[in-house]
Amino acid sequence: MPIPGTPSRAELVEHLVRTRIAGDVATPRENNLSHYRKLANGDRNFWLGLELGDRWTDEQDVLAVMAERVGVNDDPEYRYGQDTIDPDLTVAGLERMAGRLRKAADGGQRVLFATGHPGGLLDVHRATAAALRTAGCDIVVIPDGLRTDEGYVMQFADVAMLEHGATLWHTHSGEPMKAILTALERHGSPLPDLVVADHGWAGYAGQHGVDSVGYADSNDPALFLAESEGTVQVTVPLDDHVVSPRYYDPMTAYLLAEAGLA
Repeated sequence: MPIPGTPSRAELVEHLVRTRIAGDVATPRENNLSHYRKLANGDRNFWLGLELGDRWTDEQDVLAVMAERVGVNDDPEYRYGQDTIDPDLTVAGLERMAGRLRKAADGGQRVLFATGHPGGLLDVHRATAAALRTAGCDIVVIPDGLRTDEGYVMQFADVAMLEHGATLWHTHSGEPMKAILTALERHGSPLPDLVVADHGWAGYAGQHGVDSVGYADSNDPALFLAESEGTVQVTVPLDDHVVSPRYYDPMTAYLLAEAGLA
């Protein structure tokens, strides 16, 4: 079971490894390398709302960034089997994210939350939004009636998501975030000061010039490349869909405590 309360750094590292949020994660090496290759070959489904141009056309360059920022095996000859996320890099990412959340709270900023992975990360975002609202932030309410080719852009528990066929939808696309930001501009509403998200929601926001922080798995390299270029401020490496979403609770508690929002 998840540990109660707010863990110490060492306790959180142990918890991340035990629940496979980090450490020996479920995503196999061959899946990671396949996604790195597809990104390098220009498959925009793996660009996560970003415009990478021709800067990342060598999959070995992508692997090098992922080894540095995520902790996957850096050997290009290691093609199959177990791969890893370094739990210390996960916690370091949470600490960097906490610094940006603290800035938002101190400035009473407008913050937009969104997820393309509602089955795993919805409650992480919901709890963070609630803490920032209590601290005086304005949590952005998205305009009604937004949709993309995949479905409707909806907001539940302060978190924007894609809804399709009465189901919350997993998506890598940046189009839902594009729909939100375009609608806000069209209505004369200010853009968010900060987006807290994942997948294409985080990528498109950063590409659009909005401060963006988020979470990404070892097989989703685009946000880590964007962080290395400064387009996205923080990307926290983790397995974004483990057995139980409750496993993320200690991580969220640590994040909020580090941000002074507990």
